[in-house]
Amino acid sequence: MDYTESARSHELVPSGGLSDEATQYLSFSLGKETFAVDIRHIREIIEYGEVTAVPMMPPFLRGVINLRGKVVPVIDLSVRFGRAPTEVRRRSCIVIVEVGDQETRQDLGIIVDAVNEVVEIEADSQERPPAFGAGLRNDFIQGIGKVDGHFVVVLAIDQALSVKEMAQLSQSEQWGAIQEQGASDRAGG
Repeated sequence: MDYTESARSHELVPSGGLSDEATQYLSFSLGKETFAVDIRHIREIIEYGEVTAVPMMPPFLRGVINLRGKVVPVIDLSVRFGRAPTEVRRRSCIVIVEVGDQETRQDLGIIVDAVNEVVEIEADSQERPPAFGAGLRNDFIQGIGKVDGHFVVVLAIDQALSVKEMAQLSQSEQWGAIQEQGASDRAGG
C-alpha cells in the first residue's frame, strides 16, 4: 500500500483500500527493542515538540499536545511498559494512534525513540508471546514476528493503551497523591 506524507508531520494516508487481511505494521524503536503497530491504528507521526505536563497524572502520561486544535494525551510507552522514562533525542517522535472500540475512539500520542519503517509481517509467521521473559504483559503483545532476521514485538495496541485501564490508573494515582498530601499536611500541622 502506498502512503503520502504531509509537510511538517508524517501523516500516513492510505492511497488505496485496505483489506481485512492487512499485514502492514509501522515498526519503531523503543530502547534496544523493535515494536510494531498495525498500520490501521496509525494516524500520523509528528516531531517531538512541546508537551504540556498535566498535574497529578500517572507517570506514563507525559502530558498533552495541541494537534490542530485538538488536545491529545501523550503516553511515554516505555513507562507504560514498566521501564525507565524515554529520553528525548534527535530522532524521538510522537506517533498518533487511534485506540478504543467503535463508540469510544480516542487519539493518543506515544513517544518512541525512532520510527523505522512500514513492514509486512504475515499473520501465520507471527508466534504467540512466550509465557515468561518477554518483559511485557502478555495481553499487550499480539505476537512476535521476524523481519529481516530480527524479532519484532507486534503490540495489541488497544490493550497496551486501554483508555479505560489508563483512566483507572490515573484515578488511583490521583487518590494516592491526595492521601499522601493529606498525611503530609496532618504531620506538619
